[in-house]
Amino acid sequence: MAKARAVEIERAEKVRRMKEELEKKMLAESNEDASNGGVITNEEREKIQQLVDEMVMTEDSVLDDTALKKLTLLFEKRTLKNQEMRIKFPDNPEKFMESEVELHEAIQELHVVATVPDLYPVLVQVNAINSLLELLSHENTDIAVASKEGADSLIDALLNQQVCALLVQNLERLDESVKEEAEGVHNTLAIFENLTEFRPQICANAAKQGLFSWLLKRLRVKLPFDANKLYASEILSILLQNTPENRELIGELDGIDVILQQLAYYKRHDPASTEEQEMMENLFNCLCSCLMFHPNKDKFLKGEGLQLMNLMLREKKLSRNGSLKVLDHAMSGPEGKDNCNKFVDILGLRTIFPLFMKTPKKNRKKVITVEEHEEHVLSIVCSMMKNCKGSQRQRLLSKFTENDHEKVDRLLELHFKYLEKVEEVDMEIEENLRIDKEELDEEEVYLKRLEGGLFTLQLIDYILLEVCSSGPSSIKQRVVQIINLRGGSLKAIRHIMRGNLGESGNDEAKQKEEQYILHVLSLLCTRLSFIDIF
Repeated sequence: MAKARAVEIERAEKVRRMKEELEKKMLAESNEDASNGGVITNEEREKIQQLVDEMVMTEDSVLDDTALKKLTLLFEKRTLKNQEMRIKFPDNPEKFMESEVELHEAIQELHVVATVPDLYPVLVQVNAINSLLELLSHENTDIAVASKEGADSLIDALLNQQVCALLVQNLERLDESVKEEAEGVHNTLAIFENLTEFRPQICANAAKQGLFSWLLKRLRVKLPFDANKLYASEILSILLQNTPENRELIGELDGIDVILQQLAYYKRHDPASTEEQEMMENLFNCLCSCLMFHPNKDKFLKGEGLQLMNLMLREKKLSRNGSLKVLDHAMSGPEGKDNCNKFVDILGLRTIFPLFMKTPKKNRKKVITVEEHEEHVLSIVCSMMKNCKGSQRQRLLSKFTENDHEKVDRLLELHFKYLEKVEEVDMEIEENLRIDKEELDEEEVYLKRLEGGLFTLQLIDYILLEVCSSGPSSIKQRVVQIINLRGGSLKAIRHIMRGNLGESGNDEAKQKEEQYILHVLSLLCTRLSFIDIF
């Protein structure tokens, strides 16, 4: 109440000042008219009208929906005028400074809205939230700060009144077959996007208050592809990206099945436009985020996600890149054990190893790089090496003896390729150290090496260790033969794998993996005749 009273006092004082200013202005105009024949210019008339409009609006003691619409209209006008003046006179601040001051005042006026919860639906309807948030990047820091202060107080008040549920209700009542209402859907989704960017913690509240359900329903609607479907996929991706509780919630809502159903079309068809391709990629990203919540890997398995991804790999459409990423997420870690074994059962080895043997040529439409492709394929093979048991493991290992050990040859080709990349990064780090004479943080150095190819090299060398220790002796002989021909050393493999041990993590699964790697290294030492090398 005290805050509202203070606002009323401030507004009354402003009314008084504005009246005085208007009276002075009218008197001055009257005197000037007497001297110049009574002519008032358009610019002067506009300023007088503006003062009158502001006075009428501010004189209202109660802020109702009509007054709010006038307030937001004035705010929109001043925002537009300021943009126009800045474009017209970019190098002359004096020309646009007046519009800047007026815009700042309009933003301050909007602060009072936070004290009137009943008007929040009107605020949503006139799209004022988006306009305010867009000013956060204004060139004038005073405007940006005022916008942030206004947005902070407004969003706090909106959240207390469950604005997300209000926005979802607004979405539910709109009929997208009507052009104006379809635009209303787009504007409402834009509000959600701006809110999540300004307050990332809103993501969980938005999902719980019905946005997830609406987005999934919107994706299921059998309508031609349009901008709203693209926007819905984008908002869904944002909600899942960094919010673990949303990944759990989407599993409970059977959202994984919905996403798989939407992606099924692209196993035999390429998107018809770049916008549709973007939507497809958003849906693949949604799946990857979902699979970061481990129980969803079982839902993915039961929803026959593996079969769909396998078909996409075989069809050689644009969806192949996304399916590789999804398989990588679905099969990784101890929780991916069932998916790894099932992938072998559905003849996935016949699909993944041709991609292992030959990286597809880069296409302008395919956003994935050669290195990303090889990393995903190797990660999938590595996960199967860790998780497959019994007959599935034997089928996997037997692949490395086919066609005169061609896959061993390819594995070593990749080993030397990425070893060279890592050595180049190491030389670059040493050179920077020599020039700057400042030691880099160990973690920073390790991350730089990982990005430079070390992560992929670790995958390759892990697979090498597995096939050498568990496969036929002919594999070990082939490995040693090629390494000697290339002038390499088994010490390099040992060094890479031992270097990975301390960086794996501290949880129980990682510790078991470290012990297993040490066991395999020890086993190789006893089996190979080159014991002194290790």
